Amino acid sequence: MSKRFFAVLSVLVIASMALAACGGAGGGAGATLKIVSSLPMTGSSLTQTQTIVNAMQLRLEQADYKACGGKYTIEYEAWDDASAALGKWDPAVETENANKAAADASIIAYLGTFNSGAAKLSIPILNNAGPLTMISPANTNPGLTKADKDLPGVTDSYYPTGTRSYSRVVAADDIQGKVAANFVKSLGATTVYILDDQELYGKGVADVFEATAKEIGLTVVGHEGIDPKAADYKALMTKISTSNNGGAPDAIYVGMVVDNNASQLLKDKVAIMGDNETVKYVGPDGIQTQAFIDGAGADVAEGTYASVAGLALDKLPPAGLQFVKDYTAKFGALTEPYAVYGYETMNVALKAIEDVCAAGGNPTDRAAINSAVFAIKNFDGSLGTWSFDANGDTSLTDMTFYQVQGGAYVAVGTFK
Repeated sequence: MSKRFFAVLSVLVIASMALAACGGAGGGAGATLKIVSSLPMTGSSLTQTQTIVNAMQLRLEQADYKACGGKYTIEYEAWDDASAALGKWDPAVETENANKAAADASIIAYLGTFNSGAAKLSIPILNNAGPLTMISPANTNPGLTKADKDLPGVTDSYYPTGTRSYSRVVAADDIQGKVAANFVKSLGATTVYILDDQELYGKGVADVFEATAKEIGLTVVGHEGIDPKAADYKALMTKISTSNNGGAPDAIYVGMVVDNNASQLLKDKVAIMGDNETVKYVGPDGIQTQAFIDGAGADVAEGTYASVAGLALDKLPPAGLQFVKDYTAKFGALTEPYAVYGYETMNVALKAIEDVCAAGGNPTDRAAINSAVFAIKNFDGSLGTWSFDANGDTSLTDMTFYQVQGGAYVAVGTFK
């Protein structure tokens, strides 16, 4: 054997040993898969997002942070996409998070975002990175996944590679807004004034609500965006109080998140127009959080309605009820409905990893993980039995309405 051949062979052997030590193409024993979440962990949304993170961690603990028969160790990091300066999700921070995830080859799943406007920024970045699959527990803007004649300029531009890489375990606002309009009508309202916080999520659900309201015979007295940074909304509420032929409308529908001064808006509504039975006050899941009630005060918030996709916690299927039991044992009483969606999001990521391994594939391959996510069908999860469609949307369409009663949200009915 020549010295040159021996030297080349030695280099190849050493390289193969190093590749195996790092996991290589197939990921040897001790290989690590990394999952990150990107959610607002600063500001009023923290009361919701902390429970989502808790639930994700719980699901990983139940899997002992292992996958594929122990061949892979899973690491998880909870990233904050909010800033103290804004007190809510920050476009600059979310963009930084997405770019950081795209550049880290060890990351095989990006769980988030919480706000639809944040998702709009991250989807194309992650789509160009493998694609790196993105699974949301909370985004509801329809345009993130599907184009619609009433929602121009959406969807396709978010996926520069032409491959879908974003999915969500929660129903979109084209469902939530429609159900909400019908719910308001069922309360006996014939007139409604619509407000939104001018963000992708808030305006999106408000626009769907408005379109449906007109279809079903609800009179829309007005629709306008608010300034989330306003000191108060007394002038706005005074205007609304006489907007219906000199009187107040039967209901006000607000499309917004709690971070955008939602509690102050309600305070001024009650100060000008009285309690929430006199003029019904209804909103989407963005205000269905204890932080909204605490910010406004229990007496002020009494009677407010808000919708959340899915079933009430006590109506979940057996796997969901077990989740609630396990969560309560570890973290205390659960009141925030989005926690179970965080649990299901991690469920999806783990299933995708296991499915890739079962097929003899490589779970360090981002494209393989993304394909496995979109192949999920008839999954028996904590939310029930459901599937992803080709757009990455869930087949579940239940919507539950809650009302503030005695300082807390109480489920009052589930609708299709």
